[in-house]
Amino acid sequence: MSGKKFRYKLEYLLVLSLRFFLNLLPYRTSVFLGSLIGDITYILIPKRKKITLRNLSRCFKNKDKKSLKKIARSAYRNIGKSLAEYILFPKLNKERISELVEIRGQEHLDYALKNKKGAVMVSGHFGSWELMGAALRQRDYPVDFLVGEQHNLMVDNLMNRHREMMGIGIIKMGAATRGVIKALRQNRLIAMLSDQDAGRDGTVISFFGYPASTPKGPAAFSLKTGSPMIMGFMIRENNGKQKVIIRKIETGEKTDDREKDINRLTQAYTSLLEEYVKKYPDHWYWLHRRWKSTTGE
Repeated sequence: MSGKKFRYKLEYLLVLSLRFFLNLLPYRTSVFLGSLIGDITYILIPKRKKITLRNLSRCFKNKDKKSLKKIARSAYRNIGKSLAEYILFPKLNKERISELVEIRGQEHLDYALKNKKGAVMVSGHFGSWELMGAALRQRDYPVDFLVGEQHNLMVDNLMNRHREMMGIGIIKMGAATRGVIKALRQNRLIAMLSDQDAGRDGTVISFFGYPASTPKGPAAFSLKTGSPMIMGFMIRENNGKQKVIIRKIETGEKTDDREKDINRLTQAYTSLLEEYVKKYPDHWYWLHRRWKSTTGE
């Protein structure tokens, strides 16, 4: 067995062990342990911690180092909680999810599906995004996730099984165009995360005042099919519960300039993401080099 295969096998066994252990415990206890995993990660992986603090200092120039470190620590805890909530999908039924998650802006979902063209639902690595998909599906909304493939295929398959056990459909990136268009024609919600650096393949928009290469997919699919665009945010409350906020994206009039239209729509939803990140800075995934291909950060 090669070193890489051994590492992947070990990762898979660790994830399985964590899933088994957390599902033995009460839900809130497991989520609390998730926050501790976030704390440990913050301490043990200095490279990502450095990226996190650098990103925060660029975006919140008015905050001192102490405040930025507090946000960073809270962001890691939030990631740990979100991981635990995802692992705990086997414990969640429809009634339990309804107790834990409130949905606001549901009228935007209903209006979008009313026209039988489905909807492109954009989100970011913000809050417990996997639980948001499960909450929508458990309220009988037809949800598909557009997902990339993890390097560790065993972990990748396990992740997709967790999604499927909640009734979420899976569309792989490799077959994205055909799969997404087919699903939209079936009047489904296609959820896409679109907040990471897209390199040369992206469209460059402004995010926190810096040029940021962003995936073209959500805007391109909306323009091609005429499907409306909506955006979802998962907000963590102080009482242990959460709320999904659904916002409508104004698509405006389609022009003859496809690239310009894609850029305009991408800027529209990225500006909305920025608004929510400013309001809930510890909900976003600061560990990623968001401006890598444009500013080197």
